[in-house]
Amino acid sequence: MSPVLAGVLQLLALVVALGLAHRPLGDYMAGVYSSDKHLRVEKWIYKGIGADPGAAMRWPAYLRGVLAFSAASMLFLYLLQRIQGSLPGSLGFRSIDPDQAFNTAASFVANTNWQSYSGEQAMGHVVQTAGLAVQNFVSAAVGIAVAVALVRGFARTRTGDLGNFWADLVRGVVRVLLPLSVVGALVLVACGVIQNFSGIHGVGQFLGGEQQWNGGAVASQEVIKELGTNGGGYFNANSAHPFENPNPVSNLFEIFLILVIPFALTRTFGTMVGSVRQGYAILATMAAIWLGFTALMMWTEFHHGGPAFDLAGGATEGKETRFGIGGSALFATSTTLTSTGAVNSFHSSYTGFGGGITMLGMQLGEIAPGGVGSGLYGMLIMAIIAVFIAGLMVGRTPEYLGKKIGTREIKLAACYILVTPALVLGFTGASMALDTPKNSLLNGGAHGFSEILYAFTSGANNNGSAFAGLAADTQWFNTTIGLAMLLGRFLPMVFVLALAGSLAGQQPVPKTAGTLRTEKPLFTGLLVGTITIITGLTYFPALALGPLAEGLAS
Repeated sequence: MSPVLAGVLQLLALVVALGLAHRPLGDYMAGVYSSDKHLRVEKWIYKGIGADPGAAMRWPAYLRGVLAFSAASMLFLYLLQRIQGSLPGSLGFRSIDPDQAFNTAASFVANTNWQSYSGEQAMGHVVQTAGLAVQNFVSAAVGIAVAVALVRGFARTRTGDLGNFWADLVRGVVRVLLPLSVVGALVLVACGVIQNFSGIHGVGQFLGGEQQWNGGAVASQEVIKELGTNGGGYFNANSAHPFENPNPVSNLFEIFLILVIPFALTRTFGTMVGSVRQGYAILATMAAIWLGFTALMMWTEFHHGGPAFDLAGGATEGKETRFGIGGSALFATSTTLTSTGAVNSFHSSYTGFGGGITMLGMQLGEIAPGGVGSGLYGMLIMAIIAVFIAGLMVGRTPEYLGKKIGTREIKLAACYILVTPALVLGFTGASMALDTPKNSLLNGGAHGFSEILYAFTSGANNNGSAFAGLAADTQWFNTTIGLAMLLGRFLPMVFVLALAGSLAGQQPVPKTAGTLRTEKPLFTGLLVGTITIITGLTYFPALALGPLAEGLAS
């Protein structure tokens, strides 16, 4: 079988699996977040944290819950790292330095999981399981909760009630993420992913020294890292490591985990607003972008541009032979079009245009299908911009799902769109202007610029993958990328929840002959065009200095 055909067959198998899971999972999550009943274990949790799950929350109260919980989570994770050297099960590792502990705490709480350290050489079992793995669950649940709050803003009328953050958080963990993670972890163990609490042990002599590995609860952390679009690897090689991703079957299953909840949330959205066709329109937009990026990436990496590529059958540098170019390209586009950031190959080794595709996937806002929750609310913000543009073209007040998009709504949507590019381009420019950050570059020229641009794109968009080649464990990058991750996560949530509150307080607008049919293919095309143009105008100059210049020169 040719490598190209193998890649296409993997893509088709993935599409079929996602299609089979879309409706049942989407409807299940709609039921979870619409129910007024609480499980017994949930009641215990509410009692333990002192929360009233039945209290109605307007958007400021909902936002305070998000920020308070996230701040407490960050403080706990920071302190856990700082005292690691005194904890049992630390495997002899020392406590984490303050700047790296801040960066890691910000990273995992912001659902980014950027890592400026080697997991198997820095983090013991307690920090990995009680700290990082727990944040993989709760940070993902926070993202889903905010998305559900925005959906309620569209679904409800003449009320400021967006639901209860604590109920949404707990249900997301207990009813959605935990059950799926248990099943997924069993599948990964069956595929060969390790799950133990083994210490450090030698595996043989290599190059005059002993090679050592440590075990860990890898399968249980691997499944939620992918399912919750987190991305932080137990090992430095991430999903390229055979203990995390041993074979093509586990590789395809991990890609499925990355995509299944973000795609299924479009069904949840359609069900909760009372029109599944609206959900299908959002799904079609996400799927069109994801399939387009995947096809473009495969073409780029299989393209034979010289004798070396001809002999190897494509751009094989930095890719695991057990996955091949197709499996690597499919993973790369899926992980950068979501906020996952896990990698099974090294994006710095991709062709110039291939590296640019991974970067552009994040710069779209990671909305195709995006992270758990964040992808849906990001796409809905883009839908609001699209109906606003359509309204300008026909001279009509824009409406979406029966809600008028007025001055307040479009200002909030515009602020959401502007935050991330400002962080990415601002921090990238500062890093290129100063000497100290540039000393961390492995490469010069366009590729060196891409290393820094990719780092801040990954951080501010809460992706977490790295371009490789950048020595990011410095005070400058730990601090600035940490700030980019926090601001890139929580500032947009402020605008999303404020928008949800504004929409929930409106009276529905009746449909007329002039109402834009947002469930039709025409709107899907308009939405894809809006996303492409906004991103292109924002990032094109920076991309031209990095991956585009490198691709044209090769």
